[in-house]
Amino acid sequence: MEHIWAPWRMEYVQTMGKEEGCILCDKPKQGNDAANYILYRGDKNFVIMNTYPYNPGHLMIAPYRHIANLEELTDEEFHEHFEIVSRSIKLLRQVFNPGGFNIGINMGKVAGAGIEEHLHTHIVPRWQADTNFMPVIFDTKVISEALAETYKKLKGAASSL
Repeated sequence: MEHIWAPWRMEYVQTMGKEEGCILCDKPKQGNDAANYILYRGDKNFVIMNTYPYNPGHLMIAPYRHIANLEELTDEEFHEHFEIVSRSIKLLRQVFNPGGFNIGINMGKVAGAGIEEHLHTHIVPRWQADTNFMPVIFDTKVISEALAETYKKLKGAASSL
């Protein structure tokens, strides 16, 4: 049997279902953007890296306001939200030059929302052949870059947001 060493996953496994509050409300209030992987703050929305990414550069855009559904966004929140989505795609193209993107909102647990009570849009950069035999055969995804390194690269170019 092959073993993959991923000790950072233990934090995720141990906290699953035990979190108090809402991380998308709490993280921006902490004032430590680098430790929380917050790349950008708008007036109504912010950009945070997913700490359990599908690929390097997996971003989430969320409103500061704690709402669960897209139709609850005000016009100002909605406009800024999707403007930031667009600018985040430009940033990821500039820094990582991916071949494509998966962009989506999972509303509700049955739709796959991990944080169902706080609306957020995922942007996942994709590259040709970024999926190999690991997810298919072993149901395991290998992330090729540390979060801190990805944050450093993106934060350095985030002034374009």
